[in-house]
Amino acid sequence: MLGGGRCHAPPLPDKTPPPQPFPASGGGSFGRGLNVRLLGRLLLVLLSLVALLLLALKLRYGGGSTDFPDRSGTPSLPASALEVVAELPTPPGNIAVSAQGRVFVSLHPEARPSQTLVELVDGQMRPWPSAAAQARFTDVLGIRIDGQQRLWTLDNGGHGLKAVKLTAFDLATGAVLREIVFPRALAGLGSHYNDLQVSADGGTVYIADASFFGLRPALVVVDVASGQARRLLEGHPSVVAEKYIPVVQGRRMEAFGLVAIRPGVDSIALSRDDQWLYYAPISNSHLYRIRTADLRNPALEAEQLAGQVETLAPKTMSDGLSSDDQGRIYLSDLEHSAVVRYTPETGALETLIKTEALRWPDGFSFGPDGWLYVTGSALQQVIGLPAASVAAHAPYPVFRFQPGASAAAGH
Repeated sequence: MLGGGRCHAPPLPDKTPPPQPFPASGGGSFGRGLNVRLLGRLLLVLLSLVALLLLALKLRYGGGSTDFPDRSGTPSLPASALEVVAELPTPPGNIAVSAQGRVFVSLHPEARPSQTLVELVDGQMRPWPSAAAQARFTDVLGIRIDGQQRLWTLDNGGHGLKAVKLTAFDLATGAVLREIVFPRALAGLGSHYNDLQVSADGGTVYIADASFFGLRPALVVVDVASGQARRLLEGHPSVVAEKYIPVVQGRRMEAFGLVAIRPGVDSIALSRDDQWLYYAPISNSHLYRIRTADLRNPALEAEQLAGQVETLAPKTMSDGLSSDDQGRIYLSDLEHSAVVRYTPETGALETLIKTEALRWPDGFSFGPDGWLYVTGSALQQVIGLPAASVAAHAPYPVFRFQPGASAAAGH
């Protein structure tokens, strides 16, 4: 051996194959499978959340009985006693008739009308006080005319989304004479300042906050001179809806099967001597009253005031209320397309008019010469239905009839 060194064999080649990447097709299938499973789980979670939300909505606003007592009877007047004042392209809400026979109507916000407040002239709608003035309104339902020849409007601001306000207009000129904007503490989100009554001297306004979404119904009493207002009887049984679901001309009034149409205190009327306020939620089975002196007395604690509420009499599924000089109370019966009258002296409930032409009888106003005007808001053909339903069920009549009573015009 040369150099005395060791002999080295050449290294053997490495036969271990290099690492190979996953095939492209196998990786895509795995990724897509992972994404599908992830999306499936997300969809399941989303559906569960939606189901819980719908259940919560149903528990809060839905359910109830459809067995409200039928307290209508054989009408004392024929359907032909109803005289058509006007036929409107959109449902009316409330109505106020002046001593001179001028007829004012709020157009029901549920029908999404292009106008809010109109005067009926020769059967035609004219925006009042002007077309430009309609921009000042959001959602007006309650309207009344007082003894000072002022037209009052109650704007619920879209259930409190916008400003809730009470406005008095001069009947002769349309000028604004008084406006009171309610603070959030009195008219917050979810409130629904639905209807009002004005005292004979024009100094006090009584408001029904139906609080449809907020579920905090109350009476609100406003001192016109100072603009100060107080929420009263909030949560009292007389202002809270009983758990009935209206059935109107065959339709169960539970929108989407989730939200029953049963606002809190809605029906409201003053006795003609200003001594009593009559009121009730639509779905309550009784009519209540309280002395106006007690409502105006700030010294009464909530419990003391609650003790002054009187359960007066069984009633219909009512919306509108009015009164006459004889102390009788007029109530609509929306489930049976009727107008009834309660007489305190006898405790009797008399059906005056009953006809399918009265689609959801809503607002009342006495006019001159003993005429009682009544609107039909036809909400069973509006709420929870597409906008096309409004046009499909037009026209919407405004009626009047002679109930054989005297009463000052305007409310």
